Amino acid sequence: MAADVVDTRARRTRARHQALAVEYHLLLLLTLGLVAFGLIMVYSASSGVAVVNGQDPISLLEKQGEYAVIGIAMMAFAARIPYRRWRPLVPLVMLLSLVLLVVVLIPGIGLRLNGARRWVGVGGLTIQPSEIAKLAMLLFACQVLAARRRAPQTFAQLVSPVGVVATTVCVLVLAEPDLGTTIAITLMVAGVLVVAGTRLRLLAATAVGMVSVAVVGISSNGYMRARLTTFLDPWHAAGGAGYQSVQGLYALGSGGIWGKGLGQGTVKLNYLPEAPSDMIAAVIGEELGLIGIVFTAVAFAAFAVLGFRIAMRCKEPFGKYLATGITCLVTGQAIVNLGAVLGFLPLTGVPLPLISSGGSSLVVFLTMAGIMLSIAEGDRAGASARAGRARDTADDAAPPAKPAPKPRPRTRAAAGADRSRGNGGARGAGAGGGRRAHG
Repeated sequence: MAADVVDTRARRTRARHQALAVEYHLLLLLTLGLVAFGLIMVYSASSGVAVVNGQDPISLLEKQGEYAVIGIAMMAFAARIPYRRWRPLVPLVMLLSLVLLVVVLIPGIGLRLNGARRWVGVGGLTIQPSEIAKLAMLLFACQVLAARRRAPQTFAQLVSPVGVVATTVCVLVLAEPDLGTTIAITLMVAGVLVVAGTRLRLLAATAVGMVSVAVVGISSNGYMRARLTTFLDPWHAAGGAGYQSVQGLYALGSGGIWGKGLGQGTVKLNYLPEAPSDMIAAVIGEELGLIGIVFTAVAFAAFAVLGFRIAMRCKEPFGKYLATGITCLVTGQAIVNLGAVLGFLPLTGVPLPLISSGGSSLVVFLTMAGIMLSIAEGDRAGASARAGRARDTADDAAPPAKPAPKPRPRTRAAAGADRSRGNGGARGAGAGGGRRAHG
């Protein structure tokens, strides 16, 4: 009975190891598939405009491809090293992020585009500090919460130090201004706090306070105020602040269910602002139709399922919080982007993860995907080790095989009886044979 129980446990452990291996490879293929799909759509969204303007049609594709190569290299590096190795680097990454967030606000250093100062030029590359801030804030929150024995239960525990650092980062990002990244960081930190065991009542009260502060900040900033008021009625300002939203809806409507065909969109030709980046979902909708939008949404839903499964199976708090935060960030930002393009949410300038053009965003998200793969690989290695121990235990618990029974020794009486039966039989046969011959 004990051997059967141990053998059943061994089979279950092996099955769990196989399931983890499947999830690992599915996450890897899904991430690479989104990147490849993004490169195709970036080329489709940018090549036509480049030709019309007399530029190289593959220039943006080449640039995005370079960032994709860098990002995939970072993903491979992050996937191969244990995710625990990030813990000593948390202060350095956080400090670097804060410095860049301050530097980008300095006139003459930060690059200003479309009313926002979000980029810093380094050589021939441009870096978006708010994208690095996502990774830095994630690592910092996970490090602090994993080091504590209990999750924050009071407002003072929530504020110090996670709340203070998160507020500082969000204020600096809002100053660019970048409302979309602020929302994404907030969703990410909130998801980590919920999984850590923070009281929902405390988080709800904090959210009310943050929304009140955000309303005051938005009302005092003309750029963000215009974005919000235009969302309520984009058609009222179709030639002004609502132009981008209206053109995005035109693209979606003209695509119908099946779309016009890859590369056949027309709204992207100098009508749709930021088509390869913030509004790439509108290009997907026009060229691939409702099917393309649904496919994109399902892909991010699959990412969410895989990410949360990895988070639930991770036993170490730091890894569990990391997987949760990455999943919340990727899926939350995808919801914000798709909701804005479809008209359900205000336009906030946040890109579609792994698909939109943007080097910093692509590299950071691929690095996070590598961390997620490292967490999954750690769980798979642990399951493999447990499967090996269970197999050894099953072998030890199995009863030893019974030896074959030895032949019993024959007594003298039995041997004599056998000889007597043999002689008698011989005589009977000889006599009978003589009578038959005589007859």
